[in-house]
Parts: sequence; structure tokens; C-alpha cells
Amino acid sequence: MILHAVEVGAGAPFVLLHGLFGAAANFAGIQRRLAATHRVIAFDLRNHGASPHDATMSYSAMAADVLESLMAMGVPQAALGGHSMGGKVAMQAALLQPGRVSRLLVADIAPVRYDPAFRSIAEAMLALRLDAGLTRAAADAALAPAVPDAAVRGFLLQNLRFGPAPSWRIGLREIAANLPAIEGWDAPPDPQYAGPVLMLRGERSDYIRPEHRPAVRALFPMARFTTLKGAGHWLHADAPDAFVTVVEAFLAG
Repeated sequence: MILHAVEVGAGAPFVLLHGLFGAAANFAGIQRRLAATHRVIAFDLRNHGASPHDATMSYSAMAADVLESLMAMGVPQAALGGHSMGGKVAMQAALLQPGRVSRLLVADIAPVRYDPAFRSIAEAMLALRLDAGLTRAAADAALAPAVPDAAVRGFLLQNLRFGPAPSWRIGLREIAANLPAIEGWDAPPDPQYAGPVLMLRGERSDYIRPEHRPAVRALFPMARFTTLKGAGHWLHADAPDAFVTVVEAFLAG
């Protein structure tokens, strides 16, 4: 699958991959700042943003999308960075084709299975009545019981087209059906990526925990761990200045 991409800057390529229910646009500010030194490519992953929809959302399939799309853009090798679900896609791509990935930055996710956390959210989104004339305020109120955090609701509603015939721009049913796979991890047999890896966690997040380190080291023996102070799971949004500083230093080697 060829993915929709947003590209800025020139230089060595650096790819950004968003998390669940996100899009390339989530990285707009980060892209602009990194574009001074790099060709920064942000993809919409399958069933997200403006990319095609598909019934399958295994990490191997999503990683193959990224690698195929980069080759179509004339990028045989790139540094990869991914947040949350996008971080798992980036890890999978590095394990599938190590020679295609010059270095790997993983933002607040580990190569492990996580407890179901988004199924109630997906159910609430599917249950939202897309009646003609639906307003953002009405949609926000409908999601509030299942999604009490107003910022998270605002993030989710970026995926909803309003107007005479409201519709989800994402493949919501496909995403909901694949949540067990998205929560999990489907590493290739006996994989290892020996290039530079930075595991970046948010200080207020528990997505990367001490007990995950052996699993990370088994796959990525050169992995280093860094904590972004004051940030939660959406660390690039919570602390964008610190995030850019860390990314620039990692890309500079």
C-alpha cells in the first residue's frame, strides 16, 4: 500500500509515524522545526488520515506499507521515528528490513502486548449518530461519557468530517476490528536490529516500564532509554521543545 505523505525540508530523510487515531498532521510543528536539517516525511498509516483503508492492520503489514511507500518516493534508507502505535510500526520495519533503517527512535511504546484501553473509545465512536447537521459540540457531548478527557475528545474528533453528511475519514470499523492486533505485537521470528535505537518515554506515562527493558534489549541490543520530563504519553505534544531537542541530538549521532 502506498501511504499518503506530508513532506518538508531537505537533507537526510527522517520519517515520522503517528499513533492510533492520529495522522501525519499531528507532527506539523515538529516537521517544520526539523526541516532545517532533514527531509522530514510524515505518513498517514493505513486506515488513518488520507491513506487507503484495509481490513488488515498487523504490524508487519503496516511496516511493509512504510517501506514500500519510501521506496516509491526514492528513499531506500531512512531514519524512522514513531509514537505509540507508530513506534511499533517503526520497530517492525527495522526488524523486517534492517538495512533500510539507519536509526530508530521509538516514542513511548515497547514491543509488548498492552491491556485493552481503546476498545470502549472505539465503541463510543462507532455509536456516534452521524445525523445531518451534527455539530462538533454535539459530537463532543456524545463522546464525553466514554472519553472524559476533553483534550482526547478533541484529538479524536479531528477524524470526523462535519457538514451536511458527517462521516469518519478514518477506517473506524477496520481499526475497531483490529484493536487486538494493535494492542499486541507480531515480531518476526528471531529478529534483531543492531542499529542505533532511542527509546523515549514520557515521565508521566507508564507505557515503557522497567520490566519491558529485557524485551527491548532482545530485539534492539543498542537501545538507549531516555525520559522526557513533564511529558505524558503524547510527549511530542506535551513537551515539543524538549522532544525536538532530543530528536535533533539523536539524528546528529
